[in-house]
Amino acid sequence: MAIRGTVQGVGMRPFVFRVAGACRIRGRVRNDARGVTIEAFGAPADLDAFLARLEADKPPAARFDAVEVAPIPAEPAPDFRIVESEGTGASAELRVSIPADLATCPDCLRELADPANKRHRYPFTNCTNCGPRFTIARGVPYDRPLTTMAAFPLCPDCRREYETPTDRRFHAEPNACPVCGPHLTLLAPGGAPLADRDAALRQAGRALADGKILAVKGLGGFHLACDATSAEAVATLRARKHREEKPLAVMVPDLDAAEALAHLTDADRELLASVERPIVLARRREPSPLAAGIAPATPLVGLLLPYAPLHHLLLAEAGRPLVMTSANLSEEPIAYRNAEALERLGGICDLFLVHDREIETRCDDSVARVVAGRPLVMRRSRGYVPRAVPAPARFERPVLACGAHLKNTFCIGLGDAAWLGPHIGDLENLETTESFESAVARLERFLETRPALLAHDLHPQYLSTAYALRRAAELGIPAVGVQHHHAHVAAGMAEHGLEGPVLGLAWDGTGFGPDGSSWGGELLLAGYAGYERLATLRPLPLAGADTAVRQPWRVALAALDDAFDGAPPLEALPLFRGLPPAEVELVRRMIRGGFNSPLAHGAGRWFDAAGALVLGRARARHEGQVAMALEGAADPAERGAYPFRIDDGRAPWELDLRPAVRALVEDLLAGAPAPAVAARFHETLAAAAAALVRRAARERGGLPVVASGGCFQNARLAERLLGNLAPDFRVYLHGHIPPGDGGIALGQAVVAQAVSTQDPGQRPGGRRS
Repeated sequence: MAIRGTVQGVGMRPFVFRVAGACRIRGRVRNDARGVTIEAFGAPADLDAFLARLEADKPPAARFDAVEVAPIPAEPAPDFRIVESEGTGASAELRVSIPADLATCPDCLRELADPANKRHRYPFTNCTNCGPRFTIARGVPYDRPLTTMAAFPLCPDCRREYETPTDRRFHAEPNACPVCGPHLTLLAPGGAPLADRDAALRQAGRALADGKILAVKGLGGFHLACDATSAEAVATLRARKHREEKPLAVMVPDLDAAEALAHLTDADRELLASVERPIVLARRREPSPLAAGIAPATPLVGLLLPYAPLHHLLLAEAGRPLVMTSANLSEEPIAYRNAEALERLGGICDLFLVHDREIETRCDDSVARVVAGRPLVMRRSRGYVPRAVPAPARFERPVLACGAHLKNTFCIGLGDAAWLGPHIGDLENLETTESFESAVARLERFLETRPALLAHDLHPQYLSTAYALRRAAELGIPAVGVQHHHAHVAAGMAEHGLEGPVLGLAWDGTGFGPDGSSWGGELLLAGYAGYERLATLRPLPLAGADTAVRQPWRVALAALDDAFDGAPPLEALPLFRGLPPAEVELVRRMIRGGFNSPLAHGAGRWFDAAGALVLGRARARHEGQVAMALEGAADPAERGAYPFRIDDGRAPWELDLRPAVRALVEDLLAGAPAPAVAARFHETLAAAAAALVRRAARERGGLPVVASGGCFQNARLAERLLGNLAPDFRVYLHGHIPPGDGGIALGQAVVAQAVSTQDPGQRPGGRRS
């Protein structure tokens, strides 16, 4: 019996051992290069029961992708045993040996709360079903001596648990107790110790309840924590962290507490309580006990449940929801070492709750939401990394794909799988770039590989592109540039195991096009080795380039001038009443003269323009803020849409939204409520995307449709696209691979592999990425 999937490092072998005993099965279980193999001997009825229980009662973190059962010759096995691992080669075995970090399991929570248990209130309790994995690994194989737990020799009791196959801590590498394991210390900002062990925990809880800002060391780095119900504490945190309006995540003790703060579906609850424990975006209840400053200008709130014993204990001590946001200054990587945290966070925090278990790999919290009834991972990091992604075709040589500039992750393609690294962030400073390079080096070490092929974005000024070209030159290996939106679509294809070709909708804010313009509203006929650009959005000039992204009124002005032939009713629109006329006129001259106003096809810019007009928001404090606010404002029941046209007399076809802009303005001038107008704009974009797909299908056939790019994090857009194309098309949305730039490295890897091995004649449209 061969079980493939997430079955190593999750307590699978002890589980199999126990089930075999209960079902009177003899034989053996071992890890191998592809998962777990079981050789089982017993009566047919017992074997059936054994297999049924394996699937029904598997460990919470285990995931079966395939269970292959085949008969083997009978043998007189005396009992059932866990035997040493074997593989087709050392490196093959290592590729599946480091699992992701796992949220605390129910058994450990019971021990944590049991005064009679030796692990009562011990913040580092774990077993084979839970605890840190990837973030403490220093090398492979994943054994205790090669983790940061090597500094804590096991006491006799813990060693007995570790060596007993029937114990749930059998080979739990981070196993620890108060006698032999790590401990907490509470530090003043200067590093002076104030309390340790349980006293540190209790004092930290009181400080949070008193409105203090704490740095709390977790699994993958430090959080900045404060009382989420205190407007003053939240405002203080924002001021010190220099984070103006970007939403802050809130940790609550359980699902009931989450339900009290947000409207949750069954899928939301399942995602919140999953072993990955991501931050889950859900619609906030109103009125809310949370401080208004938690998530300004959006009806969504990011909630997460505790995933480490320390979190459970701290929430209980504080007695209130806690802000738990990444411990960094704006744009810097998350702090993950004690000395570094004291140095970098000294101006933010009143106290530091640290421990002496080192974090080897920084790994930020993952972020997800439910779209079309299914989880959509928007930031893939702790809990998901380094889980492998099956490759659509075997990598003939190791590929390192270096990702995008914003929301960077990288990807290593090797053999039959690809590994996305942890979320790095925006590569805009030295600290983040160093974090990127060290994370690449660490994952290469874990996988025991060096790249033989580099993949990178086409944008010549991305730091990830510069790294790829420098590394390729140093190693003397080829580098393949991959068009941004082709990579998006390829990532979606790879996630779903599609061979291609597909019709790929790649809608986002921006991506470098081979023609030098900014793409982002693309319909591609795509395979892995190439693509044809079938359609795009009518471009808008971005007055001031990146300034226009931060000031979406400039994009709105460009859209209005285009739609009304240079004579829009600006004076009647609330957005422009608050803007200095001289500034508006200056920007108009820039647009008309084409001065520092590059053309942008991005769908994200159209959402910016509509959001600015509908909501009267002239400025955005963070990327996507206005678009998210527009989605949040949209009336769920409204199904009206504005007109649009497709200019198919050119190549690529152009989606012309000028009729929609005119109708939207007419609505605003007639006093239509903002929720209705916001909804109609979403309906328009979803209808237009579907119309493009149907138009393409008439010429190219009814191919599968892949929707990728950051715009498809917008649940309203994604779900209405599905509705408009059902039941005529198979539409694939992302799930566990982010649709935004956090997933693009996977697409780069598979495209580079295909480009380097396939005949150009096999490429759709003959265009290489």
